[in-house]
Amino acid sequence: MTDTPWPLRTERLEIRPATAEDLGAIWEYRRLPEVNRWLGPAPATREAFDDLYLDPERLATTLLITRPEDGAVIGDIMLKIGDAWAQREVIEQAKGTEAELGWTLAPEHTGQGYATEAVRGVIDVCFGALGLRRVHAGCFADNEPSWRMMERLGMRREEHSRKTALHRSGEWMDGMNYGLLAEEWPASR
Repeated sequence: MTDTPWPLRTERLEIRPATAEDLGAIWEYRRLPEVNRWLGPAPATREAFDDLYLDPERLATTLLITRPEDGAVIGDIMLKIGDAWAQREVIEQAKGTEAELGWTLAPEHTGQGYATEAVRGVIDVCFGALGLRRVHAGCFADNEPSWRMMERLGMRREEHSRKTALHRSGEWMDGMNYGLLAEEWPASR
């Protein structure tokens, strides 16, 4: 990801790698119950949050979504580049060929198309500058705004699993996974 020219500019947004100095702004919306109910980790304190996000691997996969006019942080995107599954004889060809995406937006900025615009821009980078072959993302099935956005972006539902994810509420929930191939991207725009 370091070879990618950041910041990425979309019509209304700027997307750039997060730094340790950005953690306070990220914490402000990620600590909210209506936001962290859908997130994997939801540290209860700022100190625990910083411990998690200051991990170099975690910080390196976090991109900020900001408004260029005032620099306000309105959300973040996880871009985790990884290896595809491969048989042993061709394993080297599968290294670093796909990405997992995840996103979070501050509640006051939802419903305005910002997440769709930002994720679309990151997918452009994945299939353009990064030369990846596939992106994928997952969510709880009850997180309808998330899976609807994936469908708007042209991602294909690859799995709807029944009660496979234990939510911190104690409820077993359905999960959904979506994927998109590079050769599908131009057609889905």
